[in-house]
Amino acid sequence: MKIALDPTPFHHSHSLLEFPQLAADLGYEYLQLTPHPDFLPFFTHPKADDALVADLKKACAEAEVEIASVLPVLRWSSPDENLRETAVRYWKRAVQIAVDLGTVQLNTEFGGRPEQPEESEAAFYRSMEELVPVFEREGLHVAIDPHPDDFVEEGLAAWRVIRGVNSPNLGFVLVAAHSFHLADAPGDILAAVGEQLRVVHMADTMNHRASHGLRYITNPPGNTVRVHQHLKIGDGDVDWQELLEALSGNGFLDRTESVMVSSVFAEDENAHEVSRYQLTTMMDMIRGRGDAPERTEDKQ
Repeated sequence: MKIALDPTPFHHSHSLLEFPQLAADLGYEYLQLTPHPDFLPFFTHPKADDALVADLKKACAEAEVEIASVLPVLRWSSPDENLRETAVRYWKRAVQIAVDLGTVQLNTEFGGRPEQPEESEAAFYRSMEELVPVFEREGLHVAIDPHPDDFVEEGLAAWRVIRGVNSPNLGFVLVAAHSFHLADAPGDILAAVGEQLRVVHMADTMNHRASHGLRYITNPPGNTVRVHQHLKIGDGDVDWQELLEALSGNGFLDRTESVMVSSVFAEDENAHEVSRYQLTTMMDMIRGRGDAPERTEDKQ
């Protein structure tokens, strides 16, 4: 299994080409590249040309860090047909960048709208008709996360949508920080997904449904907001023992193609320390195979 750093907390302080050495300095052997203005920005055309891609590949070689996954976020399930077609074109460039970097794993979101679920699902399948042959031709695997505020947010429902494409080149992303939006238990999701679980994002979150739904209050009541955090492991309510047992039972921890990502965005001011903590904690959890980390409050 590959343990990767998501460098998003360092986007404000480091350039794209500094990420490989940064990851190495923090103890990581792998990077996950997420939306960045010089690389694959959110929702818009990729901004890296061939020269920058070559420079990034060189920087990785010099730092002895590999790119484990690339994460484009594009509106390929948009009910707006113009935006959907545009996103498909952007995806083709993202695929070429991944190929040039020597990366076979991409992960992403569904990219639709929850208020238009049927239209978004139809748009998703239209995009798959055009893009899946590209993924298969290039030997790429694309894993999808049912992200809060997408047309499908629950774990098993998302897997059914992915499975319906009928391609081994599509799989599932489990984001621990989305646990309380997934609706289904990790064991149930991972039993259904099987070996198509390819990427897991490791970050904690508070249970926004706690206190009878009053842990977080938005005004006016009834706002259609989605609340979650990406905290360091142990700072939230995720049941890590349950999750690790599910990952172990799934076989994820033993597959060479699996990618486990440190995905903390809540502590940029302490990003170096948090990144090292995440790496140590993830490695301890993997060795323990189900031993849950202590909550931060329990250590005080």
